[in-house]
Amino acid sequence: MSNKQTLSFQAEVAQLLHLVTHSLYSNQEIFLRELISNASDACDKLRFEALNNNALYEDAPNLEVRVSFDQAAKTLTITDNGIGMTAQEAIDHLGTIAKSGTKDFMGKLSGDQKADAQLIGQFGVGFYSGFIVADKITVESRRAGVPAEEGVRWTSGGTGDFEVEAITRAERGTSIILHLRDDAEEYLNAWKLKSVIAKYSDHISLPILMEKEEWKDGELINPADESGGRQPGGMAKTGEWETINKASALWTRPKKDISEEQYQEFYKAISHDHEAPLTWAHNRVEGNTEYTQLLYIPAKAPFDLWNRDKKAGVKLYVKRVFIMDDAEALMPTYLRFVKGVIDSADLPLNVSRELLQESRDVRAIREGSTKRVLSMLEDLAKHDKHEAAAAGVDGVTDVVDADDQAKEGKYSAFYAEFGSVLKEGLGEDFGNRERLAKLLRFASTTSDTASVSFADYKARMKDGQEAIYYITADTLAAAKNSPQLEVFKKKGIEVLLMTDRVDEWALNYLNEFDGTPLQSVAKGAVDLGSLQDEAEKKAAEEAAEAFKPLLAKLKEALKDKAEDVRVTTRLVDSPACLVVQDDGMSTQLARMLKQAGQQAPESKPVLEVNAEHALVKKLEGSVHFHDLAHILFDQALLAEGGLPADPAAYVKRVNALLV
Repeated sequence: MSNKQTLSFQAEVAQLLHLVTHSLYSNQEIFLRELISNASDACDKLRFEALNNNALYEDAPNLEVRVSFDQAAKTLTITDNGIGMTAQEAIDHLGTIAKSGTKDFMGKLSGDQKADAQLIGQFGVGFYSGFIVADKITVESRRAGVPAEEGVRWTSGGTGDFEVEAITRAERGTSIILHLRDDAEEYLNAWKLKSVIAKYSDHISLPILMEKEEWKDGELINPADESGGRQPGGMAKTGEWETINKASALWTRPKKDISEEQYQEFYKAISHDHEAPLTWAHNRVEGNTEYTQLLYIPAKAPFDLWNRDKKAGVKLYVKRVFIMDDAEALMPTYLRFVKGVIDSADLPLNVSRELLQESRDVRAIREGSTKRVLSMLEDLAKHDKHEAAAAGVDGVTDVVDADDQAKEGKYSAFYAEFGSVLKEGLGEDFGNRERLAKLLRFASTTSDTASVSFADYKARMKDGQEAIYYITADTLAAAKNSPQLEVFKKKGIEVLLMTDRVDEWALNYLNEFDGTPLQSVAKGAVDLGSLQDEAEKKAAEEAAEAFKPLLAKLKEALKDKAEDVRVTTRLVDSPACLVVQDDGMSTQLARMLKQAGQQAPESKPVLEVNAEHALVKKLEGSVHFHDLAHILFDQALLAEGGLPADPAAYVKRVNALLV
């Protein structure tokens, strides 16, 4: 590299810097949290690389982060002795945003200053938060293991470009020097810095050091001053460094020594979420496999929850040594929203992602952690107000303690955010299928909110009812107004309304609940058993017999669209509806597969007609029989959220009959 060169920021970085320098002042303090977190990560990376190359520690085996300030120069410096950067790494890491996150990050910039501030850390671009308080940032670094002459200095004023030059740097690691703006001079104060670090970074397992201060005749003598001058202030730096954080991993401390606020701040640091978590569990597991788990359930779903390509998982440590972020093997995919840390006492320090897939200890950790998360959810569900009401508890707030009251309503909040993901577990986690089924909630013909459990439904089943009935649809309105529900509404039979895209797939793996079969009202012939009286059955049989000639004509007219045409008892007000055979794929699932670009098996639905409806009666002897038959089919398709194969032909037929 030539001694100095000027380079331009990636376009997305330039846009981000403009946002940071002009908008993000709602929570200035986050810059220090992000920069200390980055420094800690750099030390973790050195520790990990040094597992195979101990020489990387050079002559400084003790990893640490130092925070210092110079009131005369108006600079704040965060220094780590971690892995450091080469010149090319400085250009790559500080001049661009990782390609994988660029589009999503820029798409999320909203103009909401508070929300945008929280996104900074979420996308690994926390370094740029320094420009919230600085009008210039200088970074000096040297990668561990390379000669002192291969250090690098990176400088930028946060506008369109940055400068990079080669320097000689004896110490490995990185120093970030913030040249503070006039409105950020409060960070040239030891008390302020210590309070911010205590709030956001006390959990950092490395020591965070600051120079000790003492009173000195009303003036501050600062040995670190490059100017060597004296400044008024009443405190003097002594040249000795002291640790200002606990410097021990939070999850290794006894639970009784950790406050609720500390748990919450640790969650915010590892998740880059600005909201407190919904709940958490901190446990040490002993036995054949020993590990510590600190697991959090967020209050809100991340915007990229449905991005299957995004790595998700908890942080993995082995004997307090950081190994990797997003250790997917430690948590099933359907619990990808869970955040936290697992620290194993048994895994080897050089464990790789490949070894994680094969390790018996990892399988034990995964099973234990899954059960722990499900227990957390069951506890929330147990204390939900709705659950208490369903159990017949009167005056629930009078019979529970303060902790129980704090949990009320939390499961409903969780389910609104993550219920759809939880359902994936029915197909992914056979061993916990029954526990998962008890945690699921749905809307129904008696409730528009997703608050009805299978257990609730069973408790309200009519005498003689032999199945749990449900319907899947694209929207709640489509489900509520489906023609297939008409006979169930008439007889007051509750039907679960399932409107999540995952429902149809998930229920392929759940055929019954607590011994009661699940039955889609849109599959097979409707059979209400003893709930349908003999007179109704007889009338249906007579109608089917009388309609045989007409049914034959309809089958012929619709042979390219319908597998069969039959008379039904499920319709009350509608002329017709579409159903599939018991073992067939629903038309809704077939549509979803096609929309996703996947191949759906070719199958035709069954057209069921209401023999008592005027439109059906009009078919017999009509000169427009062929057109009416196709209109009947297409309207049934429209009623369930589909579209006619030939919309123009449908419109033409309707218009012809109208005129």
